[in-house]
Amino acid sequence: MSDADTAGTEDGPETVQINLRLSKAFLEDIDATWQEEGFNSRSEFLRYAARDAVKHPAFSREGWKQIAATEHDLRSGDAELVSREEVVEMMDRDEDDE
Repeated sequence: MSDADTAGTEDGPETVQINLRLSKAFLEDIDATWQEEGFNSRSEFLRYAARDAVKHPAFSREGWKQIAATEHDLRSGDAELVSREEVVEMMDRDEDDE
């Protein structure tokens, strides 16, 4: 477990409370998202999101925008799911193009 992992178990790292200022609209988006995605709380969701950002810093803001756009397309019916095998195949093609 890294120091960035703030899950907070008896044997895990000490947790620290922080204050964060967000716009009301953004907080409403966060609340809708954590509930839709099945997280137990807003804090759990924010820890998860922060952990991903720390563990994968090379993942660009543009990458997150693409994920959000794809998620929107899936929910609105404008796109369809692909299998794991199809994703791996697409990634292999991207690596071959480099």
